[in-house]
Amino acid sequence: MKNNFTEGLKDGVPIALGYLSVSFSIGIMAVSSGLDIFQGAFMSLTNVTSAGQFAGLAVIATGGTILELILTQLIINLRYALMSLSLSQKLSEKITLWQRLVIAFANTDEIFAVAMNRSKSLTFSYMLGLQSLPVIGWTSGTALGAAAGQALPDAISSALNVALYGMFIAIVVPAAVKLRPVLIVAALAALFSCMIYYLPLFSGISTGTSIIICTILASAAGAVIFPVSQDKNGD
Repeated sequence: MKNNFTEGLKDGVPIALGYLSVSFSIGIMAVSSGLDIFQGAFMSLTNVTSAGQFAGLAVIATGGTILELILTQLIINLRYALMSLSLSQKLSEKITLWQRLVIAFANTDEIFAVAMNRSKSLTFSYMLGLQSLPVIGWTSGTALGAAAGQALPDAISSALNVALYGMFIAIVVPAAVKLRPVLIVAALAALFSCMIYYLPLFSGISTGTSIIICTILASAAGAVIFPVSQDKNGD
């Protein structure tokens, strides 16, 4: 058990370092949205997802409703449910229900990728080790970013805040270059967002509702235009 936990810790170090730098921008954005250091860090501790927090902070900053916040998180983070279903197939049969809930809490994209590439069966001690440092890195990076956002001049904070947008661009562009569906879906989401923002017809729509609408429309369009083909056996 100890060896599995140590292996998990080692595999989680690169993820933790990446999360530490990325969440720094989340912390700055949290402060600019009206949260303090503790609130920003607590948000990251309980919601380990960059896209979800980015959208959530946008809703908070614009005074959105709780319902908008819940729906936004549900839609944006829905992929984690599918990832958890896939990950559960590799988990050891000895893992109990409450241990599965702990694993599901921090089943992020990067942790999922590392876990799925592991040749051995996934034990609870390994997954606990794999997830511990990334959660710490994500939370502490947010706290450091929030502290910096309060201490640094507004001009510098605004400049550092752009790093978060750069992160999303860095995630989407490589995939969009290789996969045409990703490019078209991302372009449609941007188009829908611009329409809602600039057209007077949609002037009463809040930021949270806009995110929900754009996500659903772009995803639905992608599913219709680029359906996933199945072979005759349904595999």
